[in-house]
Amino acid sequence: MADVAQRAGVSAQTVSRVSNGDAAVIETTRRKVLDAMKELGYRPNSAARALKRGDFRAIGVIIGGLSSTGNVRTLDAVTSSASRAGYAVTLIPLDAPTQDNVKGAFTRLDELAVDAVVLIMEVHLLDAVAPTLPPHVKVVVVDSDATGRFPVVDTDQRQGARSAVRHLLGLGHDTVWHVAGPEESFAAGRRAEAWEAVLREEGCPVPPVLRGDWAPGSGYEAGLRLADEESCTAVFVANDQMALGVLRAFHDRGVRVPEDVSVVGFDDIPEAASFIPPLTTVHQDFAEVGALCVDAVLRELAGETVTGVRLVATTLVERDSTAPPAPRGRGADREG
Repeated sequence: MADVAQRAGVSAQTVSRVSNGDAAVIETTRRKVLDAMKELGYRPNSAARALKRGDFRAIGVIIGGLSSTGNVRTLDAVTSSASRAGYAVTLIPLDAPTQDNVKGAFTRLDELAVDAVVLIMEVHLLDAVAPTLPPHVKVVVVDSDATGRFPVVDTDQRQGARSAVRHLLGLGHDTVWHVAGPEESFAAGRRAEAWEAVLREEGCPVPPVLRGDWAPGSGYEAGLRLADEESCTAVFVANDQMALGVLRAFHDRGVRVPEDVSVVGFDDIPEAASFIPPLTTVHQDFAEVGALCVDAVLRELAGETVTGVRLVATTLVERDSTAPPAPRGRGADREG
């Protein structure tokens, strides 16, 4: 900085003001300083500037694993939105969402100097770590029940599930079976609650819940069981990956979709339109979820108090995996 000041014929303080983008520096002086920087190959030390300002232009993301489609797509959306806002992202994935791992992740992010944290995971563990959070670090969570403690951004899980079940009932199915996600998942819980609520509102039988782990293999196992249920003509699956497994199981058992059983998924992953048949599913706007997370972070960093839950609406995408039930039951048009 002293060399730049000498070359430009200004004070070191003026060089510092130019480096920090001070608008009060007149343009001719600014140009002399910038030219001197270029000639000498000088680069301002962004880390030192951040420490001086207490503003690191970095957002930490703690994510409960990278195997989930929803987690990965939410992470991609947060990263893209942060980049557009001029923020870098420091990522800490957790192999297992234990209390110690979550505490350790917050400690590491504080050491790595971030301005805020976006938490993408099941957050009942926040009760154990919240007292240890550094007071200057802002927190926004995705898919949470942390209302009142941290700002929450989420897909409207219940609305999406209700639209899926009502679509199937509207086609004339007597009831809808459900392949749910893991019991510890907030998203899975909300989708299952909405599924049951619609059936009870409409006076429909409530079949027993089949439960998977979000992966196609668990959907396949559930599909084998459903293939043996002659009364099953419609299934709402809690995510598209498990729905893929259900479709494969039905194919292996000779159960046709949608002629014998209609299937609806959740997520609208890019591959859903290429399933056989193309999957009717609930579209989540992951880009909007990510944008709202970063918006909440920036508002908090600007000194605004951000509370409550911001829900992003879903859309039912109708494709070829749903149809009215066969008039005489499963496989009727193949008889005789």
